[in-house]
Amino acid sequence: MKLIIKSLATIFIVSNMACESSGGVWLGEGNNSGNSYTFGPNQDVEMLKNLAKAYSEKNVEKLSSYYSQEYMNESRKENYSKWLNSMESITMKPYKIIPLRNGDFKQVIAWSKEERISKNGSYEKLDLMESFVLGDDGKVESFKQWKAIDSVNFGMSYGGKFFGKEQNSNTGRPFVFSNRNETKIIENFVASYNKMDVDGMKNAFAEEFTLNDYRGQKVKYKKSELDNFFKPFKSVNWKLNAIIPIKIANTDAASGVIVRGTESRVLKNGRKWKKDLMEIYYFDLEGKISSMEQFAK
Repeated sequence: MKLIIKSLATIFIVSNMACESSGGVWLGEGNNSGNSYTFGPNQDVEMLKNLAKAYSEKNVEKLSSYYSQEYMNESRKENYSKWLNSMESITMKPYKIIPLRNGDFKQVIAWSKEERISKNGSYEKLDLMESFVLGDDGKVESFKQWKAIDSVNFGMSYGGKFFGKEQNSNTGRPFVFSNRNETKIIENFVASYNKMDVDGMKNAFAEEFTLNDYRGQKVKYKKSELDNFFKPFKSVNWKLNAIIPIKIANTDAASGVIVRGTESRVLKNGRKWKKDLMEIYYFDLEGKISSMEQFAK
């Protein structure tokens, strides 16, 4: 009997030595730099499962109870409500939840499958990895999300194909959306245009730029040559229909922005002008418009 007990004790000690109670390391700045991680309590796992359930039920009040008041302020709560109410259905199904501690730092990392069916008919199926940072009271204080997009989605972050006038290294590459503030620059540009504010318009342009207008004329301008642009006009009105900033995938940051709209002009001589326009604005590496192409009907 003593031999059996001794053997069991030996197995327990060896097994316990084989199982680490901590691991990994935080290499960032702060008091916890260099510290290993340990597992957090199971209550963090249950909290995350309940959070996912409230999210899937589109229950904003219940969902808010798992977040700190600082995070889930009234503005963010309203945005969550609008987001969830825009869905016909939405399901978050965690399949891996890991609660962690690192000194005074508390975190839950969760992997989940999420399916979104929007009331407007769009559909998304996502594989998500999410980080929930917790406060001392166990409520979520901050949140980050990384996603892998399933191939069944109706929408993708890339598409189409670039051909070019001649075969080159970019031929065959898809387009992606660009995000260097081009949309806001175009909106500000149009707002200045409608106020006939030349100085405001100049903010969008490179020092020299090229215009290929709808009549087939190609003209090079300098910023200083815009000063008298509105001299013939009594009023102008440019209404935007769409702004679409794109670039060729895996290239530098230069981009092209497709702008659709309707423009009307009233000249001082009484003549009126109105066109439906499609224009492409090419942004250089400094984020300034270096050339434009214009099409009209």
